[in-house]
Order: sequence, then structure tokens, then C-alpha cells
Amino acid sequence: MLEGTSIAILAEDNYQVLELWYPFLRLREAGADVKVVGSGRSEIHRSSNGYPVRVDLKADEAEAEDFDAVIVPGGYAPDRMRRIDGMLSLVKGVDDRGGVVASICHGAWVLVSADVLQGRTATCVSAIKDDVANAGAAYVDEEVVVDGNLITSRIPSDLPAFCQAIIEALS
Repeated sequence: MLEGTSIAILAEDNYQVLELWYPFLRLREAGADVKVVGSGRSEIHRSSNGYPVRVDLKADEAEAEDFDAVIVPGGYAPDRMRRIDGMLSLVKGVDDRGGVVASICHGAWVLVSADVLQGRTATCVSAIKDDVANAGAAYVDEEVVVDGNLITSRIPSDLPAFCQAIIEALS
């Protein structure tokens, strides 16, 4: 289904375990080549409950043209991710090329800092809806929102719809 598709999933400490691993495994199962792109601070990042993920590539080594999509999982990792220029450049670069940019939960913080929300419709965890709106997006409280190449969701229970929307966008 997604053979020949390359996807970056961002990682930093305190990621939400389901929001990283569910898309990672689901998209790999669909045939995509999924790479974990870390901040460069460590080779292994741990979820909020200590579950490790090994980095395949550092953000400052990642090139937007090498990826068809980038996924930003939530948890509190996005608060660190949004301070990493390489991660912001990757998200902005994939968006500029029209590749799929997907975020769930607090992942929208990275979209805010990458300046890709102006004039778009998006969702996120309700705790940061004001940040999303202040970045110029129309916030809606829906399971998954698709606005062109931008795909956003709110919480872990939205993951099935989130992953299905990513698969459909890349198929």
C-alpha cells in the first residue's frame, strides 16, 4: 500500500508512547519506510513512562526532500522539539513541498513554531487550542482534521482515524 513511501516521525524525551508507536507500527505495516528523527541530543529517547525509542537520524541531518511525510507525536516532547531548528526546518520543508505534515495532541506546538498553521484548519489537544488559534489556524474540536497536506488529531483515542487519514493522503 505505502511501498516506496518515506516517513519521518519526530522523537524527543517525554513523548506520548501511543502517539509515536501506533503510527510508527501502523505505517510500517502498510509498507512505508518509517524513520525516527531525533533532536540530536541522544540516540535513545524515552516516553513519559520510560519506554525507549532509538533514533535513526538526527534532525540536523534530515532533509525534507527525503520524506513524503513527517509526523509529530504528542506528550510533552513537542515542547522540546519546537526548540530544535532541524526539526522545525524539516516540518516546514515537508510542508513547503506539499508533503504530508501530521501532528497529534501537543504535537501542534511544533506546527506553531514551524509557522505552518496560518490560514489553515486544525485540531489538537484542547489545552493548546489557543496556541493553534493564535498561530493563525481555525481550531475545530474533531477526531481528525485534513486541510490539504495538513493532518491533525487531538488525543490517543483518535489514532485510528489519524493513521487512516495519513495512509489515504499518501496512497
